[in-house]
Parts: sequence; C-alpha cells; structure tokens
Amino acid sequence: MTKKTILHPQEIETFYVIPALRKQLALQLKADGLKQKDIAELLGINSATISQYRSQKRGSQIKFPLCMIKEIKISAKKIKDRFTYLQQTQHLLNIIREKNMLCLIHQQFSDIPQNCNPKDIGCYKSYPFCTT
Repeated sequence: MTKKTILHPQEIETFYVIPALRKQLALQLKADGLKQKDIAELLGINSATISQYRSQKRGSQIKFPLCMIKEIKISAKKIKDRFTYLQQTQHLLNIIREKNMLCLIHQQFSDIPQNCNPKDIGCYKSYPFCTT
C-alpha cells in the first residue's frame, strides 16, 4: 500500500478546498445570469477555466454537502467585485474550518498520523454543521 504525503490543513485548503469553492461560486454566478467573461474578470481567472468547471475537468475533487452548497449560493449573491469575492471566499473557508469539514476533507487527501487528534491539531470544533 502506498502512503500518501502528509499535507498541512492549509495545503488542503490551497490545493483542494479553494479550487472547489471557486468552481461552485463561478457556476452559481453563471446560473445567476453573469456572462462567462465577466465571471472570469470578477474571480481573476481565465474564461477557459470556467468552461473546465462546467465540464467537470477542474475543481471537482471535493463534493460539498448540500448545506454548504446553500451557503455558497448565498455568498455568490453577495459578490459584486473582487473585494466581495475575497470576503465571501474567506467567509466560506471559515465555515469549513469552524464546522469540522476541513478535517474530514484533510483525511481524504493526506496521510494522517495514527495518533492525530483534531482537537490537538486545531482542526476541530465541537458542534456539527450538517449531515447531508
């Protein structure tokens, strides 16, 4: 059995969570009627990236639970410029951290030491966010 690399929670956010959030935000902005080129400008990405999001070629490694998709939709409606985009991305990252979702995602992509305790590492919050 091949061992996975040990990644820090911040690396999980950078490599997996942020791209998945960006994808979901872009798709929601498109569903809300924005043009692809306007979404690309707003998010600071290439227009081709949005096409890759739509065809599942990019940003598809994480499947967010329905409750998180609802939060993403709310955040997408608040995005009016690059400042609000960054603000809403941070808001969503905070939800993921606070609701113990980061720890669950971390376990999918990284080799976690056997004695890893989310409380000791700092990935744990004591209240659940959602189950679906």
